[in-house]
Amino acid sequence: MGICMAALKFFRKGKYLLLILLAVSILAWIATFGSDMVQDVSRSLGTQSHVQYIASNGGEKSKESPFRGMSYPATPSSPPQQRCSLPSPFLRGAVKLTFPPLTLKEVERENSRVSGGQFRPIGCIAQQSVAILIPHRNREKHLLYLLHHLHPFLQRQQLHYGIYIIHQAGEMTFNRAKLLNVGYLEALKDHSWDCFIFHDVDLVPENDNNLYTCEQQPKHLVVGRNATGYKLRYKGYFGGVTAMTKEQFFKVNGFSNIYWGWGGEDDDLRIRVELQKMKIVRPPPEVARYTMVFHKRDSGNEVNKDRMRLLGQTPRIWRQDGLNSCAYKMLSVERLPLYINVTVDIGGP
Repeated sequence: MGICMAALKFFRKGKYLLLILLAVSILAWIATFGSDMVQDVSRSLGTQSHVQYIASNGGEKSKESPFRGMSYPATPSSPPQQRCSLPSPFLRGAVKLTFPPLTLKEVERENSRVSGGQFRPIGCIAQQSVAILIPHRNREKHLLYLLHHLHPFLQRQQLHYGIYIIHQAGEMTFNRAKLLNVGYLEALKDHSWDCFIFHDVDLVPENDNNLYTCEQQPKHLVVGRNATGYKLRYKGYFGGVTAMTKEQFFKVNGFSNIYWGWGGEDDDLRIRVELQKMKIVRPPPEVARYTMVFHKRDSGNEVNKDRMRLLGQTPRIWRQDGLNSCAYKMLSVERLPLYINVTVDIGGP
């Protein structure tokens, strides 16, 4: 009888010991294999999410697209790392221009991806950042046509760009050159632009192979226009639309500030470029073609009869007359959907 009781006590203690050993074994197994199971589950969920993303971007239609309501393809969650290709795959070459009746709201709807006057390409980093500077006064119709054509033109070139309209306030004689100096100085407050395009409001590019980018030398983009039979106006012509890097324009001290009225300021800039031993380059004539929108001579922009005398003194005064002497009073800066409107008082002659 004593032997039986001793055996019974031993088996009871052994059962408890067995349970303890079993619990320790389970804990050890979880510690060894549990984290791998969690990772496998996580990977599985991640794969399901990736498959759903692909289906909503060109595969089978998903019930709940994460990009519903957007008017353009979704952008990656991380910033693009690759430079945009050269040439852009979206270029179309020569385009037949039309000038239908337009409203500003219509042009805004056509360019819904432009915000605050700026645009960046999707999926890649632009080769250059470009500021388009347009001097302006009383040319609303021309501006509307230019914006209508210029925005898609620049987007097909995959540029990061901003369009600045530099509006001269008041009724004083127009000064295109000084307004462009103002545009350069004000645009650099927004961004360290690589390239500046100095652009007349009445010239519309016809061929998007005419790249709005800067080169190693200053570039003249208007080789021909419809008004001149698509021929260069004269050998040294450097007006209409020109492209210079930030450094090139600074090196020549910008435009002169003393050309009030029409004419002379573009020749003055050419002289400044030549004084710095730079050479003007141009695209091929069949590419650098523009349509000039017809208009009469503006009141307050009469021909500058003093321009030849002023050109004669450029080599002597260019260091004192330009960006470093450009005085103006800022009246307003409006960041509208399609452009940045800079209104300034630049005084008078």
